[in-house]
Amino acid sequence: MTSRRTGAAAHLPIVTIAIVASGLLAGSKAGAQTYPAKPIRLVVPLAAGGGVDLISRLVGQKMSENLRQPVLVDNRPGASTMIGTEIVARSPADGYTLVMASSSHGINTSLYKVPFDPVKDFAGISLLATSPLLLVVHPSVPAKSLADLITLARKNPGKVNYGSSGNASVLHLSGEMFNVLAGVRTVHIPYKGSGPAIPAVLAGEIDMLFSTPVSTMPLVRNGRLRALATTGLNRSRVTPELPTVAEAGLAGFETGAWYALLAPAGTPPAVIERLNAEAVKAVQLPDVTSRLDGEGIEIVGSTPEQAMQYIQAQLARWAKVIKAAGIKAE
Repeated sequence: MTSRRTGAAAHLPIVTIAIVASGLLAGSKAGAQTYPAKPIRLVVPLAAGGGVDLISRLVGQKMSENLRQPVLVDNRPGASTMIGTEIVARSPADGYTLVMASSSHGINTSLYKVPFDPVKDFAGISLLATSPLLLVVHPSVPAKSLADLITLARKNPGKVNYGSSGNASVLHLSGEMFNVLAGVRTVHIPYKGSGPAIPAVLAGEIDMLFSTPVSTMPLVRNGRLRALATTGLNRSRVTPELPTVAEAGLAGFETGAWYALLAPAGTPPAVIERLNAEAVKAVQLPDVTSRLDGEGIEIVGSTPEQAMQYIQAQLARWAKVIKAAGIKAE
């Protein structure tokens, strides 16, 4: 018994259908090969200045040279990076609008009503770099190691304090992660930015602080602060003599700033592949690496899949810490 073809397909020879399908596939490949055909917009959801803006401009400039199209940085700050990030989430998935996501991308959903899904609305391009923090204490604090600090905090619940750059900042959440994993209760003292927090720990107004290496290592080297550990997964190239917090006794502790290049969900795989290749190549150039090293930023250059896995892990980690600490957005 023979089947009957119905509709328009019944009037087209099989060879014709195959030719049409083949032509569509060829057209799709040709489109990927000609990408990019116009300038690329790289949204930075923070004001100019700072690590996110720096890495965006350095990498964007190098990518422009190989892509032969400008990569234009567009600073769109506001609402804890949600304004600029939403612009990209709602943009066409054609590879011409990207975002440099950072730490707040993994925190916001646990604090705010976010107008996009931080995973489902994006396609990863690459986790370009991370920037671990340093745990420092005032020299008067009787702790020469992380173990000493934990013992001190356990013996004096509610008496050891730590500063941060503000409520729900990475520095604040790092302190709360310390409390959760160490089983201690230290007191959070928020400041209006990391600038005022550093003089506070120098003056002994606060006992401890999680801060960037570029801000605090000069003070450690001249004896005005004592560094106990770094917060990355591995020892930092900037401070190889210091153990990680996890290595020093708190398994699972990892925090700091991070920088991931993302595109809208649905961006063609061939475009993602091209962007990944150029972004990773750019961030690994010696002059880029040297500049970022000077800021305490460490190169990663991951695959697209690894970038999204990292973001999912960040979302899960901070949701747990924020819930355990009872942190609310102000």
